[in-house]
Amino acid sequence: MKTTLRIAAGLAASLITTAAAAQEYPSKSITFVVPFAAGSATDQIARALAQPVSEQSKQSVVTENKPGASGFLAAQQVAKAPADGYTVLITTNTTHAANEHLYKSMPYDPVKDFAPVTLLGKGGQIMIVNPKVPAKTVGEFVALAKKEPGKLTFGSGSSSSRIAGELLQQMAGIQILHVPYKSNPLAITDLLGGQIDMMITDTATGIPQVKAGKVRALGVTAKSRSPLAPEIPTIDEAGVKGYEMGYWFAAYVPAKTPPAAVKRLQEMLVAATKSEPARKFYESTGTEAVVSTPEDLGKFQTAESQKWGRIIKAANIQPE
Repeated sequence: MKTTLRIAAGLAASLITTAAAAQEYPSKSITFVVPFAAGSATDQIARALAQPVSEQSKQSVVTENKPGASGFLAAQQVAKAPADGYTVLITTNTTHAANEHLYKSMPYDPVKDFAPVTLLGKGGQIMIVNPKVPAKTVGEFVALAKKEPGKLTFGSGSSSSRIAGELLQQMAGIQILHVPYKSNPLAITDLLGGQIDMMITDTATGIPQVKAGKVRALGVTAKSRSPLAPEIPTIDEAGVKGYEMGYWFAAYVPAKTPPAAVKRLQEMLVAATKSEPARKFYESTGTEAVVSTPEDLGKFQTAESQKWGRIIKAANIQPE
């Protein structure tokens, strides 16, 4: 009887401690873990949100870049972190919709290992080429690729970037060699140097290079032209009818994080998307500010995983 009472008392004390910890959240520094390199769109949005979250929480918010392995390293780190709300994955469809269809095995489960927090934004991509590539339009690039199958190359530093290139091949009936990178900024560097011919990247990293005259833009992947560069046609209107591909940002924490902590974090992130640093990010990158409840993010993720699975299967990409 005494043993039973001690166990019951211990459980009660544990529940009280857990509840108190959730109510006090956040009471220490929060870390935003980003699966891509500094300068990437995901890095930019994480840093834009870090300051307003820090101001709201009265705690420091550290942004940690952990690029590599298509987001595996960062996702695995957060999945194994303490489930207390202090380690947050600021990520994209790469880790939580595409990877499960691109790899035979992964060191994390995009559903079971995480608790959804909120969507953070949606955006389109831009198709850019090294200026030495003779093609000045999507149509000319397709004609060039058809003339010499497999000679042209395209780089990608995220699943969004890769699948955009694979979808272009599928829909345009061309063959171009894929070159993988740890992040889009690294691929951009090689594109500038002429090591690769083309890439389809997020507007946050692509458009500044276009404006600087370092690369040539051929088209954007969204349904409509980007307000940041309305002179650039969509890939659809440039000749590859029906082409459309985008990306999204979202926040996740380890599974079993106390609901109260998830709720508070969601509230702070939603408020942060309305801050001046975030507004500058959204406007400068052509990203749409989109937020959600944790439940709606979970449903959205399921639908997106199914969509990406269909695209990857149709592109005949075999899991690695």
